[in-house]
Amino acid sequence: MVECFCYHLAFRPFMASKPFVTRAEQPIAPDLNADRSVFHRGSSSFSSSGRRDLVFVVNPRGANGKTLKEWKKLVPYLRTRLGEHYNICESLTSGPCHAIDITREAIREGADAVIPVGGDGTFHEVVNGFFWDGKPVVNNDGEVHKSTALGLIPLGTGSDFARTFGWNNNPIEAVDRIAKGLRSRIDIGVVNKENGEYHYFANVADIHLSAKAGFYAARYKRFGNLCYVIGALQGFIGHKNKDFKIKVDNGEWELYPQVTSLCIGNAKYFGGGMKIVPNADPSNGNLEVVILQDFKWYDFILNLHKIYNGTHLTVKNVSSRSVRSIEVEEVSSSGSIYVQADGEHLGFLPRKFHILPAAIEMIC
Repeated sequence: MVECFCYHLAFRPFMASKPFVTRAEQPIAPDLNADRSVFHRGSSSFSSSGRRDLVFVVNPRGANGKTLKEWKKLVPYLRTRLGEHYNICESLTSGPCHAIDITREAIREGADAVIPVGGDGTFHEVVNGFFWDGKPVVNNDGEVHKSTALGLIPLGTGSDFARTFGWNNNPIEAVDRIAKGLRSRIDIGVVNKENGEYHYFANVADIHLSAKAGFYAARYKRFGNLCYVIGALQGFIGHKNKDFKIKVDNGEWELYPQVTSLCIGNAKYFGGGMKIVPNADPSNGNLEVVILQDFKWYDFILNLHKIYNGTHLTVKNVSSRSVRSIEVEEVSSSGSIYVQADGEHLGFLPRKFHILPAAIEMIC
């Protein structure tokens, strides 16, 4: 008999002074109702049979409800493929940042892996849940060597991080990867926020037009991947290229005039398949920076096919370089230059970015 667990964290901002309280809920997926149990602080993540927990984080509203439907259809195969060796744990998010809380609790309770089911947004939140207060989250026993792995079942609109590994949106293939158990460590990018806090990204952080385009694209999700192109064209309305100064690896400040977009990649893709940072590698210990200067809206249109296939580095006014850290400021300090990471708006310049090499173990 497959023993299953289901738990769900009540949504609230994470606060160190208050312990998590978990509560059992009726599972959305009917195949997970064999045994409804709850993680309790201090309890072991192993069942009596010695199986460890795989925690699947599902956004039931993802892709206008499509993620939930696909998850329900996937559960029987998932139980068959993984249930002999793991406890299958389902956790449904209830709102923004909930996946962060779920991930932190799962890691503290010693889960073998936390696996977001859906798009880049849920994946991004889970990645941030691996850290708290600038440090990696560890299990309650403090055994760092028993680290929780990060997995992924891509089902979202963009699924851009998955593209770097050549993965498509086939959930069966994703479950098979989990069953094979191959793992390797990946780097994670870090953004220093103005309040001294840190924000983490696995894919791409970007500045100015591309960040503004991502902000607008959220309004056009009903158009699928085309929403990013629409967002970019809307972003060009009233857009002005700006003079930036950057500092690489704590060196001297350098002037970059008339910057259209600056993209900082740990992985290669953003915007629903645009290979914006083609030289990025999430396991080489570096961030790859691509800078577009003096682009007009028609330059974007004319070179869009090159941006999608990653050949735009040969285009005039496009440059690329590898860094371990980069500080970016606007020369005029208008406070209006958008910054985002993995599609999440993070405010405005100035910002500093750096890499955490081999920060998370990834199921690949």
